[in-house]
Amino acid sequence: MDYQAEYRAKLRTPEEAVRVVKSGDWIDYGTALSMPVLLDRALAGRRDELTDVKIRGNLLFGPVEVAECDPSKEHFVYNSWHCSAYERTLCDRGLCYFIPTIFRNLVAYYRHFLDVNVAMMCVAPMDRHGYFNVSTSIGVAKGIMDKADIVIVEVNERLPRVRGGMDECVHISEVDMVVEGEHGPLPTLPPIRESDTDRRIAECILPHIVDGATLQIGIGSMPAALGHIMAQSDLKDLGMHTELLSDAYLELARAGKLTNRRKRHFRGKGVFATGFGSQELYDWVDDNPGLIAFPLEYVNSAEVIGQHDNMVSICSCIATDLYGQVDAESSGTRQISGTGGQLDFLTGAAMSRGGKAFLCMPSTYTDRDGIVHSRIVPTFSGDIVTSPRSQSYFLVTEYGAQNLVGRTTWERAERIISLAHPDFRDDLIKAAEKQKIWRSSNRR
Repeated sequence: MDYQAEYRAKLRTPEEAVRVVKSGDWIDYGTALSMPVLLDRALAGRRDELTDVKIRGNLLFGPVEVAECDPSKEHFVYNSWHCSAYERTLCDRGLCYFIPTIFRNLVAYYRHFLDVNVAMMCVAPMDRHGYFNVSTSIGVAKGIMDKADIVIVEVNERLPRVRGGMDECVHISEVDMVVEGEHGPLPTLPPIRESDTDRRIAECILPHIVDGATLQIGIGSMPAALGHIMAQSDLKDLGMHTELLSDAYLELARAGKLTNRRKRHFRGKGVFATGFGSQELYDWVDDNPGLIAFPLEYVNSAEVIGQHDNMVSICSCIATDLYGQVDAESSGTRQISGTGGQLDFLTGAAMSRGGKAFLCMPSTYTDRDGIVHSRIVPTFSGDIVTSPRSQSYFLVTEYGAQNLVGRTTWERAERIISLAHPDFRDDLIKAAEKQKIWRSSNRR
C-alpha cells in the first residue's frame, strides 16, 4: 500500500478542508494539545456563511477563534467538557457553555448518544505504516473520530509521539482530509508557584503514602508542592496511573522515585490519558517506553483503578460544607473547571486494597476587597456539588487530613470543622448546632 500517495490525495489547505462544515453541524476539537489551530482559524473565517455551528472541546489553551469572532453566538457556539483557565474566561464572557460529565463515561457518550459531523484534531506526523499519533490527547480522541462523519487531521510537527496501549493512533485510511501548516511552540503552563499553605497541605498527605503506592495527582500548586516533597522524601518505587500527566511526575522520575516496579498492571510503565505542562514534560513523554497512554474509559475505570494496591488519588477542590459535600468546579454558579475524573478516582481508590483518596484545599480565600472567607461553609447555596457526601474520603487543608468514610453527620461536622481556619470555627459550630449535626460532647 502506498500510504504517501493516499496522504497526498487527501491533503487540503485549512480553507479547503473547512468547506465541509455546514450550518447546524456539531464539530469536535478534542483535548488540550489536539486543538486544530489552523482549522479553527479557517473555520472562523467562514463565520458569515454559517449559523448554529456547535463546537466541543476541553482543556484548550486557546484562543478559540470561532468563539472569539462571534460574541452573538449566532454563527458558532463553543462548549467545553472541562474548563481550562482560558475556557473559564470564555464562560465569564458568555462565550462557552459547560457540559457536565464524568470522564470515564465520555467515550461512551460519543459512542451511544452524541453526533459528530466533523472531527478536527492535531496529530503527530504520519509514520511509514500510515499511522498518525494523537500524542498527549489520547483520552477521548479516537472515540470522537470513530463517531465522526468526517475526520480531518491537522499535522503538528511539534507534537510528541506517545506510546499507547490502544487508540493512540488513527490510520490514513480512517482519515478524510489532511491539513499541513506551520505551528508555533506547543502551549505550556507557566511555572507553578507553591505557597506555604500548599506545602503544609502536602505535608499532611505525605504520611499516608507508602512505598510502592500508585499515584493519581491532579494539576496545580498543591499537587506540584506534593510532587516536590515526595521527590525529596524517602519514598521508593512509586507508580503512576493518572488521568493527567503533569510535571509533578517528571520531578518524581528525575528523583528516581517513579519506577512503577510494584504496580499490578503494566509493571514498569506509567499510565496516563492526557497530559500537558512544560516543554520538558513533552520531551520526556516523546517515544518514552516507560510511559503508556490509554483512553479515559480505561484509565478512569473505577474497576481498573481499584485493581492497583495502595492507590492514592490526590485532587484539589474549592469548598466543602459540614455534611462533606465537595465542590471542585464552581464558585457559586460560576464555572471554574469541571468534574473531570474526581469521582472516578474517588470510587476507584476506595476499591483499592490500601487505597486512599484525598480532596485538598486551603482553608480560606481572600476576595477582591481583601476580605477573608472560609472555604468550609455550613451548607452550600448555589455551588455545584462535584462529589456527594456519600463518596467523600479524606478532606485536607493546611490544618490536617480527616477521613470521613463511615462517619455520622455529627462526626463529620466535628472533623470538618477541625480543618477550618480557627477564626471561623466558632461560627461553624453554631451553624452545626442549628443544623442539628453537633453533639454537646463534641470537642470545641
